[in-house]
Amino acid sequence: MDWAFVSRNWEKWACNSVGSAGQPLKAALLINYDPTGPSRLLSTIAEEEGLEADPIEVGEFLNFVKRGNYQSESFFIESNQYIVTSIHESWFCGRCINSSKPTGEGAIVYRTPSFLFLALYDGSIGAASRAMAAVDRFALQLERRNL
Repeated sequence: MDWAFVSRNWEKWACNSVGSAGQPLKAALLINYDPTGPSRLLSTIAEEEGLEADPIEVGEFLNFVKRGNYQSESFFIESNQYIVTSIHESWFCGRCINSSKPTGEGAIVYRTPSFLFLALYDGSIGAASRAMAAVDRFALQLERRNL
């Protein structure tokens, strides 16, 4: 695993995509994740921007992903509950069902061979499109290195 490559690309990507007004994402989380590895190898938070991930909450989120019951279960990030709205080969999207924001909130979860990448955004269809474009830019960097 080329941690220097991952960290360097995360920093470049995050400063242009996450956090401040006008950026497509409000938060992002990169989790070292290998569902085929031995159970003694725990997933770890590799990078985070815009949120402080609780390891217990991340563990519950990983259990949700491992179970794969996307259409019948929901998942939590911070105090928000999300239901999955679309499922694709290497990613899925969710909408927050308890958002206090009038335009809503969404999540994109992207799986690469070595990572699970979670991106959060505020807004509806246009915001979701901008968020997915930002997610694609970073995921492409990881997939080029088969990470």
